[in-house]
Amino acid sequence: MEDLSNLIRKVAQYQEILGNTQKYREAWKSSLKQNILDLLEAMIKETGLEAKINKKEEVENLEALVLSLGQARSGIFERVNSDVQRHLIKHNGSLVYQQLFNGKIMVMITYPMIEGYGEPRPPLTVGIYRPEELKPPFILRHMEGFIKEITVWEDYDDDEPSQQTIGFNMNFIDPVKEE
Repeated sequence: MEDLSNLIRKVAQYQEILGNTQKYREAWKSSLKQNILDLLEAMIKETGLEAKINKKEEVENLEALVLSLGQARSGIFERVNSDVQRHLIKHNGSLVYQQLFNGKIMVMITYPMIEGYGEPRPPLTVGIYRPEELKPPFILRHMEGFIKEITVWEDYDDDEPSQQTIGFNMNFIDPVKEE
């Protein structure tokens, strides 16, 4: 039989990766999830930011912490008739810490969006981290980046050509197609 040393190295690497998945999942359960939650709650309290943290725990080992700025009436409404108005709901954006299948943590920003008003901007993936990488300075930078991104979205204009678009067209989507 040919030299199997290359295959043996690949099998060892594969087994190490499988072991890391278990180690990362255990780190999330034992301390990381609570550490992230505590840091985010402290930042909310210290800054006065109106936000809520939701735990998504329906699927074991694919859990998430979602710091949400909530939803509200957008201030935009459709006049259905002289007495009725259909308000468009605005989702104010969120910062997400989501476990991946391999135990690593993906950090994402979901942008504000107004229901029925164009297409929402796709989420921004901030990064994918091993549990040991998610230390308090990283969480703070994620929060700062999140606030920066949603502030840019809220203050959208075309004064600066280098600024990215906010992810939706300026046309209303007709919720009921007329025939």
